[in-house]
Amino acid sequence: MARKRTKKRTHVGANNPETASAGHATARDPKSMVIRIGAGEVGSSISQLAADVRKVMEPGTASRLKERRGNKLKDYVVMCGPLGVTHLMLFSRSETGNTNLRMALAPRGPTMHFRVEKYSLCKDVQRVQKHPRGGGKEFLTPPLLVMNNFATPGADAKSKVPKHLESLATTVFQSLFPPINPQQTPLKTIRRVLLLNREKSEEEDGTFIVNFRHYAITTKSTTVSKPLRRIKAAEKLMTTKSSRQGRMPNLGKLEDIADYMIGGETGDGYMTDATSGSEVDTDAEVEVVDNAPRRVMSTKARLAAEQAGQEPEEEAENVERRAVKLVELGPRMRLRLSKVEEGLCAGKIMWHEYVHKSREEIRELEKRWEKRRQEKEARRKEQKANVERKKAEKEARKKKSGDGDGEEDEDDEDENYSDVDFDDFDSEGLAGDAEFKANEQMEEDGEWEDERGEIGRE
Repeated sequence: MARKRTKKRTHVGANNPETASAGHATARDPKSMVIRIGAGEVGSSISQLAADVRKVMEPGTASRLKERRGNKLKDYVVMCGPLGVTHLMLFSRSETGNTNLRMALAPRGPTMHFRVEKYSLCKDVQRVQKHPRGGGKEFLTPPLLVMNNFATPGADAKSKVPKHLESLATTVFQSLFPPINPQQTPLKTIRRVLLLNREKSEEEDGTFIVNFRHYAITTKSTTVSKPLRRIKAAEKLMTTKSSRQGRMPNLGKLEDIADYMIGGETGDGYMTDATSGSEVDTDAEVEVVDNAPRRVMSTKARLAAEQAGQEPEEEAENVERRAVKLVELGPRMRLRLSKVEEGLCAGKIMWHEYVHKSREEIRELEKRWEKRRQEKEARRKEQKANVERKKAEKEARKKKSGDGDGEEDEDDEDENYSDVDFDDFDSEGLAGDAEFKANEQMEEDGEWEDERGEIGRE
């Protein structure tokens, strides 16, 4: 009898090496979700801003995520583990019209709360550009992250913006994208740059403001003249079916191609970037070594050349000078840090821009959080004990029935328990606000019982 074939290349569970293809994030790369909390209430501008930020975070983000009005924060947190999501970026709008951004590390936090003071969408940035750059292959690889002025010299734990807060913000932003190894990363894969610049506060008023900019990296060869580059580009366009006439050089007023190459009717000489008035001369220039494959002499040929007394000629490295230029893609944001929480949208307030507490108040809060932690731990132990007890009862019933094909037990939600307490999640970002404190005070005084009764009668 013929042996049954087992699929090893495409079957589930095959031990195939993981290949990093363009446009797809690997399992080790950070993954993010950009979410609108209250999808039907944030408005069209915030929805478009969230879509633009998803483009910035590509390819390691859920670019086709569809939010529903009924989705809560815990619905996304539950899926962070199975999908390998490491960061959550939550856009929301308050009742007063302020746009907020919460950046959280899944699944344990911390969470940084930003207020989006100003923002410009991608379409707004491209509308004012003379030659806007559209979406192409730039989004197949993650951007290069450049951070400026995040560490203040002389900052310590007693500063208005403490040193550990600056280190935390640096770590959170750095973990958004996979690290880059300069020795192994090809230069062609770095096509975008994300610039985060912290504004300096002259008065040391304790503000933490970050400017968010997103650019595309374009390069131009400076070893040849601008007319020669245009002719080369025209040759490429002639081979395509859809060639645009605007990129073709205008030779109608010239008698010979030499007039175009040496500078027109006056014949001022061969034009270069320095003499043609090109805008690239002010940009940064870098030297790029040509890494094209070269012909290597075989061992037999090399030995024959040595016997003949001929020394093999060493090929000089082909170094090309290229000018680097940045073209803004958008969006733009001005982010003001308002507070930092210890957990994922819930937990102790590690830093607040406006609220400052004394040592006695901090000790009182520590006692309250310790009591809450002990109650949570007791609930976890009780839930785990209930799950173990029900499993034991189920096994006992199976042994008593004598076969494993007996009646199936009803599904129990406690079997799929999680140690994450979703009651502590603050979906709307109200923790620390006056309304949230008023609700807590009403719950402590027992006033919520009267309101629940009135709601039941209605």
